[in-house]
Amino acid sequence: MNYAASELTRFAHQLLAQAGLPSDKAQAVAEVLVEGDLLGHTTHGLALLPSYLGELESGSMRKDGAPLVVSDFPAALTWDGQRLPGPWLTLQAMDVAMQRARTQGTCTVVIRRSHHIACLAAYHQRATDQGFVMLLHCSDANSASVAPFGGLDAVFTPNPVSVGFPTSGLPVMVDVSTSATTNGLTNRLHKEGGLLPAAWVMDGHGQASHNPAVLFEEPKGTILPLGGVDSGHKGYGLSLMVEALTGGLTGFGRANPREGWGATVYLHMIDPRAFAGLDAFQQQMDAVTAQCRAAKPVKVGQAVRTPGERGLNLKAQSAHTGVSLYPTVMPMLSPWADKLKVSLPKPWA
Repeated sequence: MNYAASELTRFAHQLLAQAGLPSDKAQAVAEVLVEGDLLGHTTHGLALLPSYLGELESGSMRKDGAPLVVSDFPAALTWDGQRLPGPWLTLQAMDVAMQRARTQGTCTVVIRRSHHIACLAAYHQRATDQGFVMLLHCSDANSASVAPFGGLDAVFTPNPVSVGFPTSGLPVMVDVSTSATTNGLTNRLHKEGGLLPAAWVMDGHGQASHNPAVLFEEPKGTILPLGGVDSGHKGYGLSLMVEALTGGLTGFGRANPREGWGATVYLHMIDPRAFAGLDAFQQQMDAVTAQCRAAKPVKVGQAVRTPGERGLNLKAQSAHTGVSLYPTVMPMLSPWADKLKVSLPKPWA
C-alpha cells in the first residue's frame, strides 16, 4: 500500500506530538523519517518510529529543551544534546554549520548525548541544494555489535559515514556503514527468518555466515567490519576513525557509562565558494560523475549510477505513485495510532 509523503509526515507528526513532543521537534523528526523511506532506506525510515515513541514514553528521549553548548569557536562547536530527538538536533546543527561556513569556509559541529539520528542520507539534500558539501558520521557508545578485524568480541556499532555534495544535476549522497551490514537489517531478517545476501556476520567461533541468527545465539556472533573476513581491516580502520571524530572530539564515548540507545554525531559543512568556487567544484564533480555513468556496465542494460541516484529517483517517482512502506511498518504503528488516538494515513488514491 502506498501513501502520499505529506500524509505520512502528518501521521508521524501527530503521533510524536500526542506522545508529548513539541510541534517543531515532532515536525523535524517526522520529515527526516519520511525522507528515509522516500530514499528507499526502509530500515531507517518510519520503521524507527515505534521505537522512538517507546523512548518518549519511557523518558529515554527528552521532549523539551535545547542542546547545551560545551565549547564554541567560530568554526567548531561542541554540543551536549541532552538526549533530545536526534533528527531535530541534527537539523539545528546543520543550520548553524551552514550559517558559519558561509563566513568561515567550513564549520564543524559535534554532538554528544544525542538521541538516535535516523537515516544519514535523509539530511544531505538540504545542504547540497544550497551548494554545500556535508560530511555526517555517527556512532553509539551505548551498544556494540561489530567486532574489530581479527577479533571475536563486539566493540563498535555500524558507525555509518556519509557525505553529500552538489553537481549541476543530481547531488551525490554516500551513506554507508563501516560494517558489512547494519543492526536494522540483521534484526529485521532474524525476525523474518531470512538470510543475508552474503557472509556479512560471524558466529561466536569466528566463522563467517549468511545467517543473522548467529548474532542472537550463544556464544554470540558479531557483524563483520566492512570488507569481511578478507579485507575487514579497511572497515575496522574506518570504524576507529568514526570513534575519533565522534566520541573523541565530543569527549563522550566508550570510556563513559552507558545511558541507553542514542548517538554521538560529527557534522562537517564545507562551502566550496570559500575554495576554488562553487562553479569550479561543480565542473569537476560533473566531469567525474559523467565518466562514472559512461563506464561500460558489467551487466548490459544496467548503467553505472552515482551514490544516492537510485534513492533520489525513487523520491521523484513517489510524487506520481506515492511512498511504498515496508510491509511490517504500518502493523507496528497501528497500535500506537490506537493508543494515541491518531487517525491512520490515507492510502494513495
